[in-house]
Amino acid sequence: MKIYEVHKISDFTSYQNIGPHFEAWNTGILGPVSLSGLNEGKRDLTWQKWSYKIGLKGEEMRLHSLTGSSSIEWIQGAFVVQKQPLTWYKTTFNAPPENEPLALDMITMGKGQAWINGQSIGRYWPANTASGSCGACNYAGWYDENKCLSNCGEATQRWYHVPRSFLQPTGNLLVIFEEWGGNPYGISLVKREVESVCADIYEWQPQLMNWKMQSSGEVNKPLRPKAHLSCGPGQKISSIKFASFGTPQGVCGSFRQGSCHAFRSYDIFHKYCIGWNFCTVPVTPEAFGGDPCPNVMKKLSVEVVCS
Repeated sequence: MKIYEVHKISDFTSYQNIGPHFEAWNTGILGPVSLSGLNEGKRDLTWQKWSYKIGLKGEEMRLHSLTGSSSIEWIQGAFVVQKQPLTWYKTTFNAPPENEPLALDMITMGKGQAWINGQSIGRYWPANTASGSCGACNYAGWYDENKCLSNCGEATQRWYHVPRSFLQPTGNLLVIFEEWGGNPYGISLVKREVESVCADIYEWQPQLMNWKMQSSGEVNKPLRPKAHLSCGPGQKISSIKFASFGTPQGVCGSFRQGSCHAFRSYDIFHKYCIGWNFCTVPVTPEAFGGDPCPNVMKKLSVEVVCS
């Protein structure tokens, strides 16, 4: 998909962003305001009532809609600007065939908003990067905001979902308002094709549904978690690439057995998952033929192939 058009409008926003009817409030320079050095004198400008309101001129003109985008002249071709803040871009594209989920890859952009055929797909901000300590991951124990961080230094989000219901077979309008400055030529529309799915769960890892059942009194004992595996639409789980209940190591795509391994790890997934689009397996020693290493915190790592 090629981004080929641009239009620049001077847009300003206000600090005010909360309260009833805040969109009608005037804010800005409260004064007094004077201009010095004009004709070697000083001129009082306070009476001008300096103010501005929130909102974008482009939004007022509805540049994200088909009629609004057609009401102005857009710069085209080699004249399209890059790395410039407060800039509107637009392009058209055809919908990819089939029914796989779609997303916009916005990694080359900074921060802003996007619309497809007048429908908002939300704000994007790939310039915001993840930070923290990306060490070994262990969900066991108390929750901490620094647990299991990954991809530190990478964009906190790169792909933004595009509902198929927003699209027409041909001539779809994509409009982007870039606040910080980015390279629109790097935007692409990508498919999500599910080839394999993974689960990596500790035997006492808390789950919301279990907590609700216990707090409501439906059960009076701690509940073990479950592994939920689901392939894409029209796909089924065709094979088990890896399965181990015990002390497996690695991450999805490169799991490996540890020193503790339940011998029925593969069998349970063959029984409950092969041939199904979705399956659920309890993470308990009993499900895997007994406890392979008593008094050791165990976990389940599994990867299945979808086709």
